[in-house]
Amino acid sequence: MRRLACLLAALLAAVVLAGCGVGADAVERNQEFVFVAPGGQTAITYDPPESRRPVSGIEGESLLRPDAIAALADYPGRVVVVNIWGSWCGPCREEVLDLQAVADQMADSGVAVLGIDVKDERHSAADFLTARGVRYDSIFDPAGRSLLGLHGFPRNVVPSTVVFDKQHRVAAVFLAQVSQVQLRPLLDRLVAEPAA
Repeated sequence: MRRLACLLAALLAAVVLAGCGVGADAVERNQEFVFVAPGGQTAITYDPPESRRPVSGIEGESLLRPDAIAALADYPGRVVVVNIWGSWCGPCREEVLDLQAVADQMADSGVAVLGIDVKDERHSAADFLTARGVRYDSIFDPAGRSLLGLHGFPRNVVPSTVVFDKQHRVAAVFLAQVSQVQLRPLLDRLVAEPAA
């Protein structure tokens, strides 16, 4: 019995170590962002700036501009707040007003807001934005495909917000509703960072 317990413990340790090694190696080898489960945290920051990893491919059909594509790449050199939302989501209804306030108040500082609407119907999403006076663009992405560049990111956590620095590297992740009060100090700090 003791041998069996030791064998199981050794096997478990090997599996855990192999899993951790693969995740870290993937981040270093590819130099891309890989989300790792935060162990219960809902707000994660990535510092120092040199430790941040870029993301590409966040783009899709625009909700505000017919026949156009909305993308993270539309905001070169800007800090970008990407909010994942749905018209069916109660907390999204509350946070969208704070996000619009951030977009209005910080546009001249070099901050942009981009939404990603998931698990929704186009008319419901468009009505949601119109009813709340939202002027920042959103990607219409019912399947969540635009999030594939956020390797390992939980696409079922709505609302969630990813904040990108000026080089479009992931600087912070919020796995819950966010407010202006939470975002402003982070955004002020990212705006103050030197450009690449």
